[in-house]
Amino acid sequence: MRTADGRQIVVAADAEALARLAAQRLIARIELHRERPAICLTGGSGPQRMFELLATEFADRIPWPRVHWFISDERFVPLDHPLSNMGTIKRVLLDGRAPPENVHAIPAGDSPTPDEAARRYEHELQSFYGAVTLDPARPLFDLVLGGVGPDGHTASLFPGWPQLGIRDHWAAGVDDAHVEPLVPRVTLTFPALASCAELLFLVHGASKRDIVGRVFAGDDLPAGHARSIGETVWLITADALPETLRDR
Repeated sequence: MRTADGRQIVVAADAEALARLAAQRLIARIELHRERPAICLTGGSGPQRMFELLATEFADRIPWPRVHWFISDERFVPLDHPLSNMGTIKRVLLDGRAPPENVHAIPAGDSPTPDEAARRYEHELQSFYGAVTLDPARPLFDLVLGGVGPDGHTASLFPGWPQLGIRDHWAAGVDDAHVEPLVPRVTLTFPALASCAELLFLVHGASKRDIVGRVFAGDDLPAGHARSIGETVWLITADALPETLRDR
């Protein structure tokens, strides 16, 4: 189904079906970019089963030497810390498959502040992109994975926080987070998240039903404001789908 504002909603029967559909969409985006695909991953529980499938059943469908892997946000901890988003993804998916030079982690462990880590990551993104200004005709990423937190945040863009208004930078430091774990973060900003052929939200579980309903009711929530210059797709399990969306 497609909403009036152009967002697409795809309903999966359960979490396993969601993981498989997400893996297939990611691979399809890679196949559309024959030279140097760029995939921006996310942490949290939403994509974990998808990562497992990509590392096993679907591993031979990924041209590992060509694909570059990025991250939408990171906890301000070293890469080998248990809380590191990219550290976890490396262990589950990327280590032993992706060339190390193709894995673009946010330099949280060796930066003095989240702002400095954000500045360094922005520079890395710009070097990869080949420009310091994003061109709507040339997306930075082929696919960006997203999720929605219980407060409506996505990446580490939290409701009411100043990072929501940043338009002149691709990444920003977040000194405090108001959801667990309570550690500083580094996040991509809305302009960087939008610069993709597809922004794919993964949402599963009945506990997400209320916040998904609020997002699509138009509440002022970061996840609702995150849009792609290409396709914005919400992949939602049946138990997370609000009643207001069931008849569309």
